[in-house]
Amino acid sequence: MAHSNTTNFINPSTIILLGIPGLEAAYVWLSIPFCTMYSIVLLGNFIILFIVKIEPSLHAPMYYFLCMLAVTDMALSSSSVPKVLSIFWFNSREIDFNACLVQLFFIHCFAVMESGIFLAMAFDRYVAICHPLRHSTILTSSVVAKIGLAVVLRGSMIVLPYPFLVQRWHYCRTNILPHTHCNHISMVKLACGDTSISSHYGLFVLFCGKSLDMFFIAISYFLILRAIFALPTKEARLKTFGTCSSHLCAILAFYLSSFFPSFTQRFGQNLPLHFHVLIANIYILVPSMLNPIIYGVRSKQIRERMLQLFICASKI
Repeated sequence: MAHSNTTNFINPSTIILLGIPGLEAAYVWLSIPFCTMYSIVLLGNFIILFIVKIEPSLHAPMYYFLCMLAVTDMALSSSSVPKVLSIFWFNSREIDFNACLVQLFFIHCFAVMESGIFLAMAFDRYVAICHPLRHSTILTSSVVAKIGLAVVLRGSMIVLPYPFLVQRWHYCRTNILPHTHCNHISMVKLACGDTSISSHYGLFVLFCGKSLDMFFIAISYFLILRAIFALPTKEARLKTFGTCSSHLCAILAFYLSSFFPSFTQRFGQNLPLHFHVLIANIYILVPSMLNPIIYGVRSKQIRERMLQLFICASKI
């Protein structure tokens, strides 16, 4: 199929995803780490969900939020990686324009939801450490469910304008997207005319969806650290801080990987195109892969239960 850069149209029926421009010769080799990381995402998060379900001692707010995080991680990676692998393996570059909009919505929606879940987990740690006697009365099952619903609704409502904004622009130059998946910034760059509304709204989503969450997470940890340093012994301080270590590691993995592609897209014009695409894929895959590993290693209850499962499986 010949792909033209000079096609005249208002809205294309299909988008051509180029994959990672400049690295086409390495697609087979690139597919190995991509497929491996995606398998770890699915298997690791499924194990987390299974362990929390079968272990009654883990039926607590922190682990309910962890289950929400696991589902979001699987959904986020599944929104893009299968199409990436189909490009690598089968050169399947075409995607329907409406399917592209759906993919765009889900990728950004689940990313905002994940940020909201980290904020909810920070609130759980704050209550557990600063108000331990009231933890079970403050974070009841109904409150946890309401927080989860609020996270889903906020992510959906904030990102919902994205596909409508993208759909209203005219694409008079090309329908070729130099990327592995559809995302808001890349689609806006394809459009003709003044797209400042989309650019400004993208910054608004970045602020309301992640920056604001980071601000409240920082406040939560300021209060947590103040309570920890007020404890009488060093052992008590280390033990209490240890309950937050998994959450802190996961937060760093998510926010560092998410803000970097956003800023490189806007301010790293001199960087090679394949670097932007690889960073965007790392943002989707790496935190989702690391989260079950972090919680599996750092959480004693999950780690012990996971070892029991592996021992039982090895005996079969």
